[in-house]
Amino acid sequence: MDNPTAWWILAGFFVAMELVSGTFYLLMLAIGAVAGALAAHAGLPPAGHWVAFTVVGGGAVIALYLGRRMLSRRTPEGARHDNLDLGATVDVSAWSADGVARVHYRGSDWSARLMRRGPLHSGPHRIAGQDGNVLLIEPLPGSGQRGSADAHLQHPAG
Repeated sequence: MDNPTAWWILAGFFVAMELVSGTFYLLMLAIGAVAGALAAHAGLPPAGHWVAFTVVGGGAVIALYLGRRMLSRRTPEGARHDNLDLGATVDVSAWSADGVARVHYRGSDWSARLMRRGPLHSGPHRIAGQDGNVLLIEPLPGSGQRGSADAHLQHPAG
């Protein structure tokens, strides 16, 4: 393609396809096509157009991929900001035989289970995670056992 108009049409095609697909990768290729059009306007040979398209468009795609990959790395502190329930306290009054408790939290009843295996105690627990609509809880340090009625229950295996 040695005609700048063909490069502009290709850039428009990539923009239109990006609008349909919703990814930014095609937009990066559109930027590369603009670089090819500018190279054609500058009078470079067709090989120069392709080099400009490849370097600018490919470089933009790679930069976008690496940028998204680095931003998607989640730290425990970052996950804490995404789930505002983590660290909240709930009160467990009793455990069922299968190791599930019903707790009242944010105005409704939730199913809850221990995050790690161990003895099932009633009393205050901290929300440590979530598995679908089940809260994963752990006893608060130093809270001890608030009743002996369920002290004999152990977290079920499995």
